Formats: sequence, structure tokens, C-alpha cells
Amino acid sequence: MEFPSKLIENAVGELAKLPGIGKKTALRLALHLLKAETETTSNLAEALAKMRFDITYCQTCHNISDTEQCSICANKLRDHATICVVSDIRDVIAIENTGQYQGTYHVLGGVISPIEGIGPGDLHIDTLLERVTSPGSEVQEVILAISPTMEGDTTAFYLSRKLRDQEGVNISTIARGIPVGGELEYADEITLGRSIVERQRQVR
Repeated sequence: MEFPSKLIENAVGELAKLPGIGKKTALRLALHLLKAETETTSNLAEALAKMRFDITYCQTCHNISDTEQCSICANKLRDHATICVVSDIRDVIAIENTGQYQGTYHVLGGVISPIEGIGPGDLHIDTLLERVTSPGSEVQEVILAISPTMEGDTTAFYLSRKLRDQEGVNISTIARGIPVGGELEYADEITLGRSIVERQRQVR
């Protein structure tokens, strides 16, 4: 792709490094910013720089935050007796968008993957165990909301083993099955099998 300006070429090159952004889309974005008000481009650049250099992580749950403690952990109206364990910050956002969960979170920062050289020590597991087992802990339930991949199941199993002897703490996992609006014939065998095994009794 030929560019009339080296500056445009550099901008397109950087934008194209973003996930899901190809060269054509990057060029369209660069030209849009070029035509936009100077303030618009400046505000975007400032917002991105602030996000990258000023953002921090919650000291309690490792969620992204503007302060030492995120707004969820600092919210006294949340259910602090329940911790939802997720592998990634995007999972927190996804669950929060459902509006169905009022507990707290714990972000592991990944999943156990020996192939990629990621072990338990590379994740935020020690701080989770500390939250659950420390004297005076109010935690009563730990929800393992980890994607049902091989690595995710390995991580969930490891956490279950670590937490199962903690008295007064229930370990649960999110339900797995056929999505709303899904057709049985298109479901894979593992998902369909889990749907049958984890079936729910109807209330009469």
C-alpha cells in the first residue's frame, strides 16, 4: 500500500497493530482523525496516554482501577461474602454488563498453561487464597467463572483443590449448557452433554 505521506504511513502502521484492525481500516481511521477537529485528535491522544500510564490495578482483586482499590471492592453495598474468580479483566466487564451479580471479583490474570509456561505462581492465586483463608475473612462462596477450555478447567480444578478444605466456604462454578436461542442440533457434544447432566428441575 502506497502512502502520500510518511506521517500517514506511520500512523496507519501503529493503528494496524491493534487487534481486528487491518491496513484498510487503519487508513480509514487515520484519515478520519486527519480531517477531524484538532481538539478531537488531541483528546484521543491524551486519553490513550493517560489510560496507559496512569491506570493502576486494585490491590484487592487486581481489576483495573483509577485508585488503589477499585470501585467494586470499595462499594459497601456489594456482597463481600461472595468472590467471583475470573481469568481476565474482560470477564469482569462481561459479567457486570449482565446486571445479575452483586458480589466482588478476583482477576487471576490468565490461566494455568504449561505449554505457554504459565504456572500457578504466575497468576494472582496467592492473593485469592489470602482473601479466603485470612483470619476474619467474611468470604462464604467462591464462584469459579473461568472459560471451559482445557487450560480453564485445569485452573478451576487447581483452585478447587486449594480451597476445598476451607471450612464455611462453598465452591461453585458457573452453569454450562445450551445458550438461549440456540438449536440443539448445532450444539457440540460436550456442551449438550453438560446440559443434560446439569439439568434443572422445574418448579411445580
